[in-house]
Amino acid sequence: MTELDPEDAKLVTLARSARARTGAAQGAAVRDADGRTYVATSVALTSLQLSALQVAVAMAVSSGAPGLEAAVVLGEDPADDAGTAAVRDVSADAAVLRAGPDGTLR
Repeated sequence: MTELDPEDAKLVTLARSARARTGAAQGAAVRDADGRTYVATSVALTSLQLSALQVAVAMAVSSGAPGLEAAVVLGEDPADDAGTAAVRDVSADAAVLRAGPDGTLR
């Protein structure tokens, strides 16, 4: 993994472990302005499709997060325009990192 700030590296670790635990296509983690983290995986139901980053942002917002500092999304295809848009809706200047399944930044 590329040298990251320890708090961003923690987000990568949390996203990787959530993805590994569930076998989901993507894992994501976000850190809010108070330093709390929210971890999620993608949802692929017949009636509901959400990226991991969308779920993590929704968790932060529904918990009253005052803003986001950083987000990580990882998986085989970490491109996530809808998830990135959700991050930007909450905090325009939050860093959004993308990584492969092993946590290597892309």
